[in-house]
Amino acid sequence: MRIATITNFAYIATVVLTLSSGVALFMASNADRAERAAVKQSRDFDTATEQLEKEAFSLTDRARLAVVNPQPENIQAWKAELAQDRRLEKHLNALKDIGASAEELMLLRDGLTALDTLEDEQQAAITAIEQGRHDEAIRLLFSADYEGQLSQAEYRFAHFESLINQRTDATVAEATHFSQRLRTLSEIMVALTALLFLFVLGFIIKHRILRPVVTLSDVVNRLASQDYAVETPLLAQVDEIGDMAQAIHIFRENGMVRQRLEQERDADWITRNLLARMTQRLQGCESHRSIIKVVKVFAPKVMPEMGGRLYILDPQSNSMKCMASWLSPAGDDAPFMPESCWALKRGQLHSPSRDTVDIPCEHYPAQIAAKAICVPLIAQNKPIGLLTFDNHISNKKPPYIYLELMAETLSLALANQKLRDTLTEKAMYDPLTGLRNRHNLDDILRTLIENAETKKSCVSCLMIDIDYFKRLNDTWGHGAGDKVLRETARIISEQLDENSVAFRYGGEEFLILLPDFEELQAKHVAEKILHNITAHRMLYELHEVGPVSVSIGLATWPTHARESNLVRAADLALYLAKERGRSQIVVAKKVS
Repeated sequence: MRIATITNFAYIATVVLTLSSGVALFMASNADRAERAAVKQSRDFDTATEQLEKEAFSLTDRARLAVVNPQPENIQAWKAELAQDRRLEKHLNALKDIGASAEELMLLRDGLTALDTLEDEQQAAITAIEQGRHDEAIRLLFSADYEGQLSQAEYRFAHFESLINQRTDATVAEATHFSQRLRTLSEIMVALTALLFLFVLGFIIKHRILRPVVTLSDVVNRLASQDYAVETPLLAQVDEIGDMAQAIHIFRENGMVRQRLEQERDADWITRNLLARMTQRLQGCESHRSIIKVVKVFAPKVMPEMGGRLYILDPQSNSMKCMASWLSPAGDDAPFMPESCWALKRGQLHSPSRDTVDIPCEHYPAQIAAKAICVPLIAQNKPIGLLTFDNHISNKKPPYIYLELMAETLSLALANQKLRDTLTEKAMYDPLTGLRNRHNLDDILRTLIENAETKKSCVSCLMIDIDYFKRLNDTWGHGAGDKVLRETARIISEQLDENSVAFRYGGEEFLILLPDFEELQAKHVAEKILHNITAHRMLYELHEVGPVSVSIGLATWPTHARESNLVRAADLALYLAKERGRSQIVVAKKVS
């Protein structure tokens, strides 16, 4: 039950008890009034009967005086007193209607009848005196019968007064007792009202003041320690405590807003630091593989709530290929054409959910395309890649600015790496044949021999020279010579595995390093190269250039040479092949 309901019931009970106490007091007052009325009635009856008795005796004395001394003034005095006596009788007759009992009324009536009889005899005596019948008048007023009637009237009135006094005493006693009970009941009700009031007051102080104050004090202490997760009580009472609760609630809401802003600021600061660190790591990358590794490490930390993918443009197929993914993004990693992405077509970030109405990208499945975010990677105003993110953040706006910063940083890293790859290719590869040049031959050879030493293996070297190449140039021109060089390089490359390395050693000479190839294995490769080049028709401008053949020198480490002279041993073997008539394979001599 709510406190307000309890207090309302208590208020109602207090009002009822107060009203009942008032009614009891009012009834006690009525009892007092009844007591006073009974006393007043008794006094009125006593006064009237006493006066009437006195008047009866006085009237008798006046009548007797008039009879004894029949002077006109005596008779006139009797008549005047008779009129006064009748007025008293009339007054006493009126008093009989204000609460007298039947017995009292009967005594009063008998007393008044006796007085009337006495008055009649007095009237008869006065009349007899006026008519000169003196003896008769004396006999009427001084007879024993008259005295008896006078005593009887006196007795009736005395008895009447006695009954009135008894009834008055009983009425007073009853009214006093009833009034005392009502006063006691009123006092009990007043005591109950006071107790109920004290109970309600204590209940209100405890539940409406002390308990809310203690609760608010605990909330204030927790808010002071910046614990904004505490729930503030919402007190509906309209008083100072309610105002205090409302103020604390507002303070908590403001604290939560401030705390959220601080958390967002801290999160922004962390994200900025991660982006700065990612930029530093990307600047130190020396290959696409290391760039992709950096993206896999930092992207989930920068955007922990958004899964995504990194696509790189493949120039040969003109398609976007997925190179990395993180946080299990929706959809698949299948390649797609750049034309199916609005971000690549527009050259700027595309997020259909960012605006009220927009077109989703076609490379996303229809059920998730509306919430996808695509950020193009642009270098020199040309798309080189794409970042895609799953926008599942419902309670706040995605950090578009950080997505664009990440894309800009990644675009710059990919563009720089592409430029480095281009420069490296120009520095390390022959532009005509596509094979490596001699730029880092020594380093590669040293690395292969060190690995062979570790594995107790070997490294073979093939030195290849196109026979009569100068004559071919002089006959067909340098264009035909370049064509022959390209075709020869292609045939050589087709015979090599992924671990073997081919070089254009210079002019018309080629060098092949075959790690983990023994002499017989290397000779088998050399025979296939020799056969394929000899059997290949070299065409230039619809003319057959040739026949073309090659001479090959073979040397294997450590069988035919030491580390420092493996290439020299193969070169000497090539020289012997040329001396012996060309278009053949010569194996270097074993070292002693």
